[in-house]
Amino acid sequence: MIVTSQSSNVLGSTSGRWRVWSLSDGYIEMPADLLRDPQDNPVPQAAQAGALRLSVNCFALAGPGVDGVLIDSGGGGWAPTVGRLEQAMAEARIDPASITVLALTHAHQDHVHGLLTPDGRALFPNLKAIVIPEAAVESFFAYAHLAQFRPLLKPVQNGDQVGERLRVVALPGHAAGHTGYAFDADEDRFLFFGDIVHVPALQFGNPAFSWSYDDDQLTARATRLKVFSDAAEAGTWIAGAHLGWPGIGRVVRKGEAYGYEPARAMPPRSK
Repeated sequence: MIVTSQSSNVLGSTSGRWRVWSLSDGYIEMPADLLRDPQDNPVPQAAQAGALRLSVNCFALAGPGVDGVLIDSGGGGWAPTVGRLEQAMAEARIDPASITVLALTHAHQDHVHGLLTPDGRALFPNLKAIVIPEAAVESFFAYAHLAQFRPLLKPVQNGDQVGERLRVVALPGHAAGHTGYAFDADEDRFLFFGDIVHVPALQFGNPAFSWSYDDDQLTARATRLKVFSDAAEAGTWIAGAHLGWPGIGRVVRKGEAYGYEPARAMPPRSK
């Protein structure tokens, strides 16, 4: 993957014939005691901070077989610190009308409410399908203000293909149907993994730390460990909704734990 541009809102990159963007939708402030140890107690290292700031990231793909795909849509009008996806797309020179497929990792507010802008407009006028984990459909239906999008829902299961090179990967534990999307770009492999990580500063070093809002902390912990191990071994690029900006990078082994190396633009070569 070659990073072609980077700002506080957009990371643009290329991989072979494909383009991959990370797009900032803003951030959310959450109580620090939501990060839990394996005994379901607050993690002291986090609790001292009082509050945790979580990035909210979305990802766009364009190229043969996956053109016009967006992964998660951010929070829209759910909170005043999110809903910035339209601005980020403008900066990236991505026309919202070019998005025809929205692939959701799950149906929490900060992933689906961005279907509507904070002022209530449908952001993607040419949307043809909303790919959603089958187990998350019921949660989506609970949002009455998103009723207009229900006919576009396309339920998927583990292993299903979304286009030619984007594959559904079950990542259980966080929410009903929580799902990732594996992208094969020949030269690089990517895993867009939703909410596997909430507090990257602590969870890579100790993957046993879980999130209070995980439906099943034990399962979420096991999923996170497997994702880290597989990504480190294979050199897969990981892209997460709550990874610190720019939201995409690599997992590296550090003894019995892991580290995270965010993607960066290469400095210009000296002449």
